[in-house]
Amino acid sequence: MTAPSPPNSLARLRLAFRIALAAGLLAVTPLSAQTPAEVAAELLAADRAFAAAAGTDMLSALSEMFATDVILPAPGGVFARGKEAALDLLRTNPANEASRASWVPLRVGVSGDGLHGFTFGYMTILRPDSTEALAKYMTYWERRPEGWRARAWKRAPREAADVTAQMMEPALPARLVERAIVPAVLRAYEESLAEAERSFSRDAQSIGLGAAFVRYGSPDAVNMGPPNGPYLVGAEAIGRMVGEGEPANGSSVSWGPDEGVIVASSGDLGITFGLIRSNDPASGATPFPFYTIWRRSSPEGPWRYVAE
Repeated sequence: MTAPSPPNSLARLRLAFRIALAAGLLAVTPLSAQTPAEVAAELLAADRAFAAAAGTDMLSALSEMFATDVILPAPGGVFARGKEAALDLLRTNPANEASRASWVPLRVGVSGDGLHGFTFGYMTILRPDSTEALAKYMTYWERRPEGWRARAWKRAPREAADVTAQMMEPALPARLVERAIVPAVLRAYEESLAEAERSFSRDAQSIGLGAAFVRYGSPDAVNMGPPNGPYLVGAEAIGRMVGEGEPANGSSVSWGPDEGVIVASSGDLGITFGLIRSNDPASGATPFPFYTIWRRSSPEGPWRYVAE
């Protein structure tokens, strides 16, 4: 089977219309009339709608899905910032131009204000030569007037392996709250999340990398895991993996939220961006870009990473 050529202008317009119909109109229901589960269902529907559109043209679907200020980790210790930079990054692989894709979300989470959320799952890319590439993906979302759009997105390769497509329980707030952005309050939320990331790295230097991942992770946290297997679930499992070969009371790396923080106005869901650096100055290792999704039960509670 030969992959179709990129759609013409009319086909692209139809693609955009289908996505807007499936994902954009989801945002018209007032938040005050919804439950957390209903908001999560809308986000899942939006993710699945973009996945369906990618079955025709992956880059066009991702272009519609990305917010204008989307952020993607990129090689070389940098981030691609903004939709055009993100698409340029994907175009560095010529196969992406004519590839199709599909993906299946495994979990959804939303913030207390109903305006931020995350999904992650498994992805299959059909290249122009009809070969398949398997991947994992993770998206941080923001609900805009035009619908749910990706503020951060990443994918990682996955080798052929048996994986489960069973949905995990959604990560939901106890209730929805009205969005009320007070700049000083939002800055305090952002600083509290940034400090959680800094504290995470500081503690790793003394208690060990694995122990720090256990301490700062939620019991249901996920990590993309090694390329030959499924997502790792649970802070204990994640800690065991990242702690292999590490000093018992130290860490070979350090990191921080030096590339930015985004937090929902409800102060219970957010994402940090930064670089992981080797602690060995002689290593010559290039810093590695990361983003981590965090949540907490209330604006007063401790932050714990939930997806990375």
